[in-house]
Parts: sequence; structure tokens; C-alpha cells
Amino acid sequence: MPGPFSSTPSQYTLHNQVRLIRGGKDYFAELLELIRTSRKLIHFQTYIFSLDTTGEVVIRALEQAADRGVVVYLMADGYASQDLSGAFEERMRKAGIRFRLFEPILKSSNFYFGRRLHQKVVVADASVGLVAGVNISDRYNDLPGQPAWLDWAIRVEGVASGQLHQVCAELWTRHAFRRKRSLEWEVVPYFDAQWHCRVRVRRNDWVQMYNEISRSYLSMLNGAQRSVIIMSSYFLPGRSIRNSMARAVRRGVKVELILAGKSDVPVAKQAERYFYRWLLKRGIQIHEYPGNVLHGKLATADGHFVTGGSYNVNKLSAYASIELNLDVDDRFFATEVSLALERLRDEECVRVTEDGYRTKYGWWSRMLQRVSYEIVNLLFYIFTFYFRQQRHVSP
Repeated sequence: MPGPFSSTPSQYTLHNQVRLIRGGKDYFAELLELIRTSRKLIHFQTYIFSLDTTGEVVIRALEQAADRGVVVYLMADGYASQDLSGAFEERMRKAGIRFRLFEPILKSSNFYFGRRLHQKVVVADASVGLVAGVNISDRYNDLPGQPAWLDWAIRVEGVASGQLHQVCAELWTRHAFRRKRSLEWEVVPYFDAQWHCRVRVRRNDWVQMYNEISRSYLSMLNGAQRSVIIMSSYFLPGRSIRNSMARAVRRGVKVELILAGKSDVPVAKQAERYFYRWLLKRGIQIHEYPGNVLHGKLATADGHFVTGGSYNVNKLSAYASIELNLDVDDRFFATEVSLALERLRDEECVRVTEDGYRTKYGWWSRMLQRVSYEIVNLLFYIFTFYFRQQRHVSP
């Protein structure tokens, strides 16, 4: 039976199997295996694609796939991957790989700076997919003397992978380049009728009227009965999600956050810490990960619901960026995710308490946090202004 978060059960597909993958070497091993075993077609869409050691390994795998007759479509964001040069495009052309930058800087006829291709998805033969927070760069990989940033991916096999295939094809054609779809994309997904994991693909893209991931978070918080754990790398939620967290605690739900201890965007981390006082006063537990940079985006509730992918709990993901998550309604998988996050919380994180916060951060630190908070909110407003004018909804 669907859980309380399955308000629209028809959106779920049934015949799937899923697996949680931690970022770093495990993710890239899975990615390379997916590329190696593909037979007909690969869609690969990501925010950052760097031509460093990790990027070169992935590109060589894609070139080998194209050489054996696999049709490969590679799309990277035109801002985050702007260092990919004309020489790289020529290399892709010679390899037979269809490559495009999404909304290249100063070259797009429909350019809105806040609307970036932030989703990270790879799908092979419309049958096996990886949905992640992981970009293609050395800092997301485990290299000698350099551990990867903390991140997660969900591997899905079955009917939901066919939906991922359709999402990628739609973005390639309609949203970015308005080209007609090729018949070679009509790939029939493979699935086993004995697989019974319920999965749905969720998107956020304000321009195209998708606000599904934001609604998943609200549904999760409003329907939770016992516990919610949210890991988010850049956590500054809007009013609706804040209020839903507070209401959940008042109902007796244990709401826990796993957040970054160190960040690649220091001003965002300072702004986030300014928000800590509001969270702590409402009984929301905060745990900071003090190891390497935390970049994962993953949440679970009540031992049967999971959502994970590229979506950060903030206004940029809610209102502007193109994001993609998978929702999974399955007790076995949710138990696996809950145990992984609880183990991380207990073994690798530090609990933030009200007393500890006051002791660690004096008036000068709190002033810096307040200034950072105002700066980040101003940037969110600037980057999302256009999109917020299109639809007056507050996730």
C-alpha cells in the first residue's frame, strides 16, 4: 500500500529496483560500468564537466561507447562548464558524440542567469540510470591523497529509467535547442515484472512549470509521523518548508538535519549558520559534517520514503535551476538510506546545540553571519526574480 507521502500514486512506476551509492570511487565505478555495458544509447546531463583526470577517464569511456556504435548525447551547463573549449567540441564531433552546452554565456537567445542545468543524470538504453548530486570533476572522486566530497547517487533500473530517458530527450530538444526528436531515441526500457520498487521522477524547472521536488519535500514533512532526516549541502529553505518543519516537530516528529561543516561557498555557510538559531529554538536537530565538503542532497522519512538527486533545499533550486530527483517509496530502500545517514550522523558528524552555538559564535561571528544571510538572500532574489514573476507560489 502507498505510504502517506504518495498523494498522487499514479505518478509512481512499479517495476523498478534501486540502490544507494555513495559518491567518490563507488559512484565513478558505477558510472563507468553503466557506460561500458550500454548497447544503444546514452543520455548524460550534468552541471560541471571538468577536463581533469576524472573527466578524461569518463570522456574516454564515452568515446569507446560511441566507437562501438552507442549513440551518446552529452549536455553540460554553459556557465559551470564554460571552460570546455572549441577543441573539446571538435573532439566530441570526431568521436561521434553529440555534445551541447546548455544556455552558453552570452550566446543564448533565451538566457536567464539563474536558470542553470543543475541536474546530474545518466541513463543508458532507457533501462538503467544514475541520479546524483555528483559532478564530473576530481573533487567528487577519490584520488590519491584527495578524498572525494561527500555525495550520493541513486541507481535505478526499470520503468523509471524510461522516464529519465524521456526527461533527458525533452530537455535536449525542446528546452535548449528546439530540434525535432530522432527516432533513434525511441528505446524500450527493460524491466522485470518481479521488481516491485515504487519510483517516480521529480523535476524542478520554474520556466517549464515544474515544481515537483519542492512539493515532494513539503509532502514528506507534512505527512511524516515519526522521523525525518534531511541532508542538504546549501540549506536555506523558503517559508513553506520552514513552517512545515516546525509543524512536524510540534506533532512529535523528530526532524534532523545533516549539514556541511565546511563549504566551497563560505558566504553561504555563514548565512546558513545565522539560520541555526531559528532551527534550534523550534527543536530541529542540527548535525554538521566536519570532514571534507558535504555536497549530498538526500532525505528520508518514517522508514519508507526517500528523495535524492540534485535539489538543494533553497530558493535557487526551488525557483530557478533545472533540478532532478528520484522519489522512492519502498521500506527496504528507505531502511538502507536511514541506516546510512544515521551511521554518518553518529560516526562522522558533530551535533550543534543551542549552548554550543552561543559558546562558539560570539557577537562578531553572529554579525558576520547576519550580513552573509542578507547577501545570500539578495543574490537569491536577483537570480530568481524573473522566475518568481512568472508564478506567485512560495515553496
